[in-house]
Amino acid sequence: MRLSFIAEEQHNGVRLDRALTAFVTQLSRTRLKKLIEEGQVSLDGSPALQPKTKLRPGQQIQITIPDILEPGLEPEAIPLKILYEDSSIIVIDKPPGLVTHPGAGVTSGTLVNALLHHCSDLSGVGGVRRPGIVHRIDKDTSGIIVVAKNDQAHTSLADQFQKREIDKEYLAICQGVPEDLSGKIDMPIGRDNRVRIKMAVNHSTGKPALTKWRLEKPLKGAALLKVKIYTGRTHQIRVHLSHIGHPILGDTRYQGPSEMPTSDGQIFKVERQLLHSWRISFTHPVTQKRISFQADLPQDFLNTIALLQG
Repeated sequence: MRLSFIAEEQHNGVRLDRALTAFVTQLSRTRLKKLIEEGQVSLDGSPALQPKTKLRPGQQIQITIPDILEPGLEPEAIPLKILYEDSSIIVIDKPPGLVTHPGAGVTSGTLVNALLHHCSDLSGVGGVRRPGIVHRIDKDTSGIIVVAKNDQAHTSLADQFQKREIDKEYLAICQGVPEDLSGKIDMPIGRDNRVRIKMAVNHSTGKPALTKWRLEKPLKGAALLKVKIYTGRTHQIRVHLSHIGHPILGDTRYQGPSEMPTSDGQIFKVERQLLHSWRISFTHPVTQKRISFQADLPQDFLNTIALLQG
């Protein structure tokens, strides 16, 4: 997309990057500075490579905003369960089995492919492989994920995540019933020293990770937990619950059982890790009001609870 503007009297002596924020409101100043440095902005037909360049009235400014798509990454008509949408954000209830964004060997069938079909105005801050994606949840984890539709929203949400101002709560069905009604797991998480594709509690190289949990419902050989995380480490809940001896049902990577006996003695197969991103609360990037969203438990969660109630 290519846009053109004429500098007016009020822009005399104003930095180019600052003036562009008034012309191109959907992009952050950081993104605009990067486009200038990449040669995507010209003044009177010549590249303007310095964000600090001072403008003169009458100068013609032209900016090229590259397409966020890359070869092989195509929009796909994948159904989405939308909890909320406006011009800045979209809140999705992601089903289990849907990959959040393309990665090694995966270029189709992802949430990003679905979003590219649904939205024409996604933020490009996250990179062309995951436009709009501010945070992610694992393929087999269900529930809420928030997507930015422009750079302003992306920057605001990313800042809130970094400052730990976003509240995230999960529901999980774990193996065994904890002895306590609630607990706190404050242990660093890093790469597993023996299996590099796994994460683990790692006191030598791990980063701080804090998880709090509360028992919601005891079940037969299992329990429904409400879990709140205060850091966003990879596989944090899965690693922490496994470490305290209560791995998530179906999470075979972290010792979770793939089969469970029901209350009447039958055996049923757990098809995926029973972890659900249940509730999120954050400050809206534009209105600055605190907003919250909740995603109902998916059917496989409800079926498991019913089978394990004794």
